[in-house]
Amino acid sequence: MRDRHGRRGGASRARQLAGLLLAFALLASHARADGSDPGEGVARAVEDPAARLQKTVLDNGLILLTLEDHGTPVVSFQAWVKVGSADETRFTGLAHLFEHMMFKGSRNLAEERHARLIEARGGRVNAFTSRDVTVYFEDVTSDTLPLVIELEAERFANLEISEATLKSEREVVIEERRMRIEDNPNGRAFEALAALVWRSNTYRRPVIGWREDLEQLTVAACREFFDTFYAANNVVLAIVGDFESEQTIAHVRRAFGGLRRAAEIPRVPFREPAQRGERREVVEFQVESSILLAAWHAPATGHPDAEALDVASQILSAGRSSRLYRALVHEAEIAIYADGGYWELQKAGLFFASAAARPGSSIAEVEELFLSEIERIRDEGVTQEEVAKAKRQLEVALVNGLATTHALASRIARETVSFGRVRSLQERLDATQAVTPDDVQRVMQRYLRPDQLTVVHVVPPPTPSQPVAGPDSSGG
Repeated sequence: MRDRHGRRGGASRARQLAGLLLAFALLASHARADGSDPGEGVARAVEDPAARLQKTVLDNGLILLTLEDHGTPVVSFQAWVKVGSADETRFTGLAHLFEHMMFKGSRNLAEERHARLIEARGGRVNAFTSRDVTVYFEDVTSDTLPLVIELEAERFANLEISEATLKSEREVVIEERRMRIEDNPNGRAFEALAALVWRSNTYRRPVIGWREDLEQLTVAACREFFDTFYAANNVVLAIVGDFESEQTIAHVRRAFGGLRRAAEIPRVPFREPAQRGERREVVEFQVESSILLAAWHAPATGHPDAEALDVASQILSAGRSSRLYRALVHEAEIAIYADGGYWELQKAGLFFASAAARPGSSIAEVEELFLSEIERIRDEGVTQEEVAKAKRQLEVALVNGLATTHALASRIARETVSFGRVRSLQERLDATQAVTPDDVQRVMQRYLRPDQLTVVHVVPPPTPSQPVAGPDSSGG
């Protein structure tokens, strides 16, 4: 994510309080006094702000999502470009590089002028890149929205891509890569894990790119990438907050209506051979505490097993009362932390967890106890109380998507990009409430199998008197 420092144009205390009150109301409607699931699986209907969403498709294919909310005088504008690191072919790191280059000026706007204009008006401007999307956003007061629309349309239509810009931003990104990955044990660990768990799928590449590719990037490759993916029919705009829909839609039509439409948006085919055995790798890094990362293949976002995997991840690794934290940190006292989760991407997913060995404890004993907790759930299942608690935690996280205009804009844009529609809050709450202890055990048995395990250890380099560590096995 690009580091910007403008004042926040987010929700007020009243808006945040309203979100919390709504969360409590939702939880009350979905749980009985004893903390178990609602009787007969019936929950009271809840009001979903996204039900008021208006979708407009411009003639050039650009999708505009508008949702008026006059609770506070703020607006979140988000531009979701359907391109991430998984779409890169010749060079890695291009999608993330453009997150930076989009702030470096256009035909009619000087370098960094876009961000300064927003920040001078008390707004917040930023961007992020993932494996699936690149997102640009501004959180501003209502009177600044027209300016935001013009600024965004300008850089999408007239971005300057020059040798000087490429040289400058490449150096910035290479330094960012050094700090976040090359000099960071956790960054090194996750980069190694992704490259090991996925053999063919482009998700295996780091979003920031490989250093060798960044060093060889050309202006021609940058222009080709921009022309290919920054087309109108590959963009979703989401505007949520205090504005008038009719005049805002008309403004977006004028500003973005001339943006070029691509005849075709090429996609890298998703191909990943089945894993046929445990995979391991050791990363040597000067760490005080050795690090363990483990992952298993899991389904893509929207899969019917997603909610059961979410509940499983809460029970296993969410917070100090989770199974892994209690076993490794509190009871055995051999780890400093233990956490993880279910990571949903558009074409695949991972169920992962991590832990760091306490000084004096070996990474081998941390892994042994770590995997024994996984095996315990696979063999013995979980309790109704654990499932009920996990559901409540997930419901609170879900309704946080209603607490601010920014969160709501992110939700409607992400769902539109992923599914072509916005799943209702009731639909998602019902899916979570339907999860049973048997479902949790079933998905653990289906996905977290020993032959699907990938493990990365980050350990300090051996001293001259020690043997060099190596992977115990290398599965298919």
